[in-house]
Amino acid sequence: MTKAWDDIDPIETKEWLDAFASLVKHEGPERARFIIGQLLDKATQKGIDTGVSAVSTPYMNTIPLSAQPDYPGDLALEERIDAINRWNAIAMVIRTKHDVGGVGGHLSSYASIATLYEVGLNHYFRGATPESPGDLIYFQGHSSEGNYARAFLEGRLTEKHLKNFRQEVDGPGLSSYPHPWLMPKFWQFATVSLGLGALQAMYQARFLKYLENRKLLSTADRKVWLFCGDGEMDEPESTAGLTMAAREELDNVVYVVNCNLQRLDGLVRSNSKIIQELEGVFRGAGWNVIKVLWDSQWDALFAKDKKGLLLKRLNECVDGDLQNAYVRGGTREFLSRDNEELKALLEGYTDDELIKLHRGGHDPIKINAAYAAAVKHKGQPTAILVQSVKGYGLGTGSAEGRNIAHNHLDMTEAELKTFRERFQLPLTDKQLMEFSFYKPDENSPEVKYLHAQRAKLGGYLPSRESPSNPLKVPDLSAFDAVLKGTGDRTASTTMVLGRILNVMLKDPNIAERIVPIFSDEVRTFGLEALFRQIGIYSHVGQLYIPEDKEQLVYYREAKDGQVLEEGITEAGCMASWIAAATSYSTHRFPMVPIFTYYSMFGFQRVGDFIWAAGDMRARGFLIGATAGRTTLEGEGLQHQDGQSLLAASAVPNCRAYDPAFGYEMAVIMQEGLRCMFKEEQDVFYYIMAMNEKYVQPEMPANAEKGILKGMYLYQKATEKSKLSVQLFGSGAILREVIAAADLLQKDFGVSADVWSVTSFNELHREGVAIEREAMLSPEKKSPLTYVETCLQNHEGPVIAATDYIRAYAEQIRPFTKRSYTVLGTDGYGRSDTRENLRRFFEVDRYYVAIASLQALAKEGAIPANKVTEAIKKYKIDPKKPNPMTV
Repeated sequence: MTKAWDDIDPIETKEWLDAFASLVKHEGPERARFIIGQLLDKATQKGIDTGVSAVSTPYMNTIPLSAQPDYPGDLALEERIDAINRWNAIAMVIRTKHDVGGVGGHLSSYASIATLYEVGLNHYFRGATPESPGDLIYFQGHSSEGNYARAFLEGRLTEKHLKNFRQEVDGPGLSSYPHPWLMPKFWQFATVSLGLGALQAMYQARFLKYLENRKLLSTADRKVWLFCGDGEMDEPESTAGLTMAAREELDNVVYVVNCNLQRLDGLVRSNSKIIQELEGVFRGAGWNVIKVLWDSQWDALFAKDKKGLLLKRLNECVDGDLQNAYVRGGTREFLSRDNEELKALLEGYTDDELIKLHRGGHDPIKINAAYAAAVKHKGQPTAILVQSVKGYGLGTGSAEGRNIAHNHLDMTEAELKTFRERFQLPLTDKQLMEFSFYKPDENSPEVKYLHAQRAKLGGYLPSRESPSNPLKVPDLSAFDAVLKGTGDRTASTTMVLGRILNVMLKDPNIAERIVPIFSDEVRTFGLEALFRQIGIYSHVGQLYIPEDKEQLVYYREAKDGQVLEEGITEAGCMASWIAAATSYSTHRFPMVPIFTYYSMFGFQRVGDFIWAAGDMRARGFLIGATAGRTTLEGEGLQHQDGQSLLAASAVPNCRAYDPAFGYEMAVIMQEGLRCMFKEEQDVFYYIMAMNEKYVQPEMPANAEKGILKGMYLYQKATEKSKLSVQLFGSGAILREVIAAADLLQKDFGVSADVWSVTSFNELHREGVAIEREAMLSPEKKSPLTYVETCLQNHEGPVIAATDYIRAYAEQIRPFTKRSYTVLGTDGYGRSDTRENLRRFFEVDRYYVAIASLQALAKEGAIPANKVTEAIKKYKIDPKKPNPMTV
């Protein structure tokens, strides 16, 4: 039986190949590509399955030897620098392990990616200059040891720093991974949570185009470089931005995937080929793809292979074969198998020579060819898929290329000596066994070359700038229309947000800095006026006539549009928000991002991005719209948010608020502008907004301080009684609490003060800080917490009700210093009306009233039968199922 790859007419085959070679020679590769495409199209029309995928190319280097540029640097010097960095990275990790113990570290990840970094740092990655902030490099999180080793050689880190790797508490230590919060002058991006760096880089590249097209900054010459591993590509965020990048023609991004074929425990695609798979993913998404598979020592062998048998063999094998052959040194057997022609091809090569056929990821010449092509490519983003070996240089007898590589944290004397010889390091046996750091003299050729190359490129990397560039922000009086309320008209706080945005967009000092971001449903939030007012950003403008052109607020896209409407991707929106929220550092140009989204799809859905944003000292606003578990009527379990504020409490630099009224929102947002963009504090704000319409009252006198600290007295009891309670309410439930106060006074003669609690989180933080101060200063009189100060002259038990789970309001229990009852929306949501949902979750006015009476009864202020009376009066079913369990 004839197989597809059997050649039944070699003469005819040669004629076709000669004709193709002539076409390429005389008419060029573009014409050849066109002819191939025409042939494939014609075959498809004839119903012939060619077996050729448009997204797959042979398992060889994309850039042929004939197109390979000359290397731009001194290879010998660069190899010595590379070797020194490798040693210092190893010494740092193992020395820490020996001296301290279980603080961890990695040897194999940097060993795999080192040369990829070195070529870039010596020739491509531009640092910050007075004229430009330089390129943006998203270094692979698990290879931070190499970045520290290079910074040590550059003189930016000291030996003391390296000795304190992963020991940051008591001195000048180094963080485990890229953490700008911990090393604010070194790291730019938090990338170690796998996948997050990739999506951030895509949207960062897009944000550069956004700044350029809006004529805010000149960014056309800046590149975004992203490094990640092939195992990391299984994270959905790693590929989530690929089609966006291609659609937006982001030729300013270079995505380098270091394919060492291993995850933490073993192979990525042992039974197939991860690089071929990724090539299909990237090409299918519309990317330019460059493969760097084999080093320069393969070139002569490929040139000798006139029939393509070697390439055919490499196409057929799987990654498990490649790993096994590398580790066991059976290159001859692996390549030839039982094929006599392949055996003949390998004749003249010794076994040692065959073993030295390495992967392209460790050859600076091949890497340089890929980088040079990538930075010149226009109209598409570029992915460079590089084949390397995990643990390269550590020795195949121990960890190099083996499944155990990731967990290999030590080296024997024999392995150390082998490493020294392999990389020709001038270390004595004593220095080797003591893991002494090696740094040549400042006048050595290596160090002088290192500094000279970085000087050519503008400065050292990684490095983070944070220049002072305060903005003039509007005073609170600018929001006067909001502070005065709506009179007899009703409005939701989401509608009020639109009015606040309108004020900000008319302020000449910050208008151009505002970056409204939406995942979708701008119309749902009632903010569609932004479409006409400032337009939706599109890198090509608007190529069509919108069907709603005749409407006042038609869907308007523009090249200089200001709104980023990302589509239904909260993760993509967060990546855009982070790019804008860190623009004050990465671009020396502060922007004011405001990402508005369904609150349920915020912290719960993209909490990892929000944590990374905090790490990167982001500044901006997150708006949790249609907030709470009972305000989004009809939507049900998946949409109703009862926990995001509690999640927000875990992020140290996130200031989270749940305003009930428009004036509260205005005060909070104005304070946010002041703190983040005038005072330049590294905080960000999470503010809830609701779609429930009601009359927005005027701000009470002197309420600003309490709004910001977390609570203020909204309403004193209408009549003074012997029976008193203090009612705490927030956001969507505050109006129920106000109504409960009326019921208590009218039906039971109980006086109720009503407090608007805008942030249980801020109250908790202040209270914990006071407690800590008291613990550490036991002989001093402890100051009162803000909660205690507020309640000083107000009697009675406290009852708190929110639209969130009880744990949110429970945060301040220790500071009330009295009976404290909490109502919340624990449990799964339901589809229904707001009224029914609040009854279901037991947070409506009637349950607030019953909880108040029960608290009084527990204190002996009223008999228990008064509570029973109220239950009957308000038609509460005591046998109603517990909302936490149904």
